Amino acid sequence: MSEGTPEQRDLLVVVPTYNEHDNLVELIEGIRAAVPEADILVVDDASPDGTGKLADSIARTDGQVHVLHRLAKQGLGVAYVDGYGWGLQRHYQRFVQMDADGSHRPEQIPDLLEPLADADLVIGSRWVPGGGIVDWPRRREWLSRGGNAYTRWMLGIPVRDATGGFRAFRRQTLDGLNLGSVASQGYCFQVDLARRAVLGGFRIVEVPITFVERRYGDSKMSSAIVGEALWFVTAWGVMRRLRSIRDVRWRRRRP
Repeated sequence: MSEGTPEQRDLLVVVPTYNEHDNLVELIEGIRAAVPEADILVVDDASPDGTGKLADSIARTDGQVHVLHRLAKQGLGVAYVDGYGWGLQRHYQRFVQMDADGSHRPEQIPDLLEPLADADLVIGSRWVPGGGIVDWPRRREWLSRGGNAYTRWMLGIPVRDATGGFRAFRRQTLDGLNLGSVASQGYCFQVDLARRAVLGGFRIVEVPITFVERRYGDSKMSSAIVGEALWFVTAWGVMRRLRSIRDVRWRRRRP
């Protein structure tokens, strides 16, 4: 693995994988074509289908592809935190996160990076004007729309697609999000980072993307992931309201 110097490391694309063997080659080729200057970090959760071994094979011939092996499937949030930690230790300045299943299109990475010149976090959004989805069942669309509407209402954050996982961060943003305290997983992890960015005063920009349903492999969506997101968002929302009530009462008691 070529380490380079801190000044040479600019952009890292972090891609968590679990059983994405059939998608990996096309994904890496797409990223390399869209952002040739980027390094790619595959964070593999000991995929039984050989995804990690395939990533190692690619990395041996491409010095811009790196692999972080984890011992077991521990969840999307932990995979991203580990990937960010790997990149922060190596002094990367910009980070892109994306799914490995083909739903996030590599050719749209430059659309996320352009506003990062002025923003702290850029979210590729399905639910802003110009954004959209392809080949989704109606039930899943309304689950996503409803979940994001509930998130905005409970947390008071001005983000249309808080569950979206196609994102670009500045290094300073990740440094300010206290990643070591993140316990959420799945879609809830995406909400958690958006919530932390808002609370931290970071500037968030949403850009429209087209989300494409995976062609190969099985979706990682489950009732447990949805349930976790509902639980955490509700708990955060309740705490937010309690703090608001406390602050109002404190201001009224001041002489």
